[in-house]
Amino acid sequence: MPRAKGGPKTRQRRKKVLKQAKGYWGGRRRLYKSAAETVTRALAFAYRDRRAKKREFRSLWILRINAGCRALGTSYSAFMSGLKKAGITLDRKILAELAVSDPAGFARLVETARSHTGR
Repeated sequence: MPRAKGGPKTRQRRKKVLKQAKGYWGGRRRLYKSAAETVTRALAFAYRDRRAKKREFRSLWILRINAGCRALGTSYSAFMSGLKKAGITLDRKILAELAVSDPAGFARLVETARSHTGR
C-alpha cells in the first residue's frame, strides 16, 4: 500500500500556515516551505515585541513625567519619592497623561510631592 502524504490533516496544517501568510510578498505567500519559515519568524518577532512594547511605553512615560518635573524645578526621582511618601498611588501612565494634558493638576502633584520630601 502506498504511503499517504497529502491527507486531510496535512492539507489542513498547510492551509493554516498559508492563511497566516496572507499579505506576504511573492512566494512567501504561495509556497508552503517559505511561507512556513516566514510565519514562524513573524510569530517569534510578534512575541518578542509584545514584551518590548511594555518597556518602551514605560520609558516614554518616565520621559514625559521627568520633562514635566524639570519644568517645575524638581527631578523625576525626587517627585516619585515624594509621591510615595505622600501615599499617592498613581501609575506612570496616568502621571504622564497629566503632565501632558493638565499641567496645572500636575503642578499641584509636584507641590504635594515637594512638601513630603523636604526639598
